[in-house]
Amino acid sequence: MRELDSLARTADAEPVAAVTQSLNRPSRTYLGSGKLQELRETIVNEAIDVAIFDDELQPAQQVALENTLKVKVIDRTALILDIFAQRARSREGRLQVELAQVEYLLPRLAGQWSHLERLGGGIGTRGPGESQIETDRRLMRRRARDLRNALEDVKARRGAQRARRVRTDASLVALVGYTNAGKSALFNALTSAKVRSHNRLFETLDTTTRTLYLESGRPATISDTVGFINKLPTVLVQAFNATLEEVVLADLIIHVVDASDHRATEHAEVVVDLLAELELDDIPRLTVLNKIDLMFDAPPEDATTSGGVMTSSTRGWGIQTLQDTCDIMLSNGSPTIQYGDVGTHVARQGMA
Repeated sequence: MRELDSLARTADAEPVAAVTQSLNRPSRTYLGSGKLQELRETIVNEAIDVAIFDDELQPAQQVALENTLKVKVIDRTALILDIFAQRARSREGRLQVELAQVEYLLPRLAGQWSHLERLGGGIGTRGPGESQIETDRRLMRRRARDLRNALEDVKARRGAQRARRVRTDASLVALVGYTNAGKSALFNALTSAKVRSHNRLFETLDTTTRTLYLESGRPATISDTVGFINKLPTVLVQAFNATLEEVVLADLIIHVVDASDHRATEHAEVVVDLLAELELDDIPRLTVLNKIDLMFDAPPEDATTSGGVMTSSTRGWGIQTLQDTCDIMLSNGSPTIQYGDVGTHVARQGMA
């Protein structure tokens, strides 16, 4: 619920109240009747105009909730999609977000509206005996097809760029991690790039690739990728396939963890589980415990732990050690250096 609060604020909403309930399984209206009435009273008393739910609602649940609560209902997936729509800057990012939105809205058309603005319009768009909702669905499916084709073109261009890197024998390093773990700041520290880096959720949606300079002179590139989050919507994983290819084809994955976050171990496990779902367990992986400057005032004597490398992107702590470790792992094909329990590794260094 704390994370949902952060997501809501990121989307420029002002959280007013929180309601929770333990159920064996969600009901037709997601909540039980008593809790639903309690929520309705809270909405009226606090003059609330939107209710945000922490799971992806079924279309029928969303309609039932809006009929009962008399306010706009948004689920976790719609909230994340809205944030992504705010953050997407490149053409690729906007295409990916729009495709995810279309895929999300398609099964919800009947409950959302009775008329969708015509994407095609004109004579010939309506079939014989076709209702408005059927026309809307057909037009949205056509838009989804066009978006997929456009993303295939993006994928082809990425493939051509990747082929040029392969011809130069350059190794590919991919930065992954929970959203707001400090990936972009670490990317800038490693490459002297100027990628936008802010302390807020989903700041990076567009993959950026730069040269990674190693002491050995080994050619390498490093890519900054979109952040992961708990219960990441399936439609987003599918839509961002072109972006995630940078991770799929990596020679080394750097898993960035915000070591200062009290839920660091839980966040790390979410990323590990998502990488497993993407079948990326066979790619060597290095865990980086980032943002250690928020935990103590001086850099540790040794920036390495049994769980990886400790860094502060803003102060430059551990950056050289990280570059050297990447160099060794890329040269030797070293096995994964992965976290066990982040708190344990931090405490072992006398930092907690």
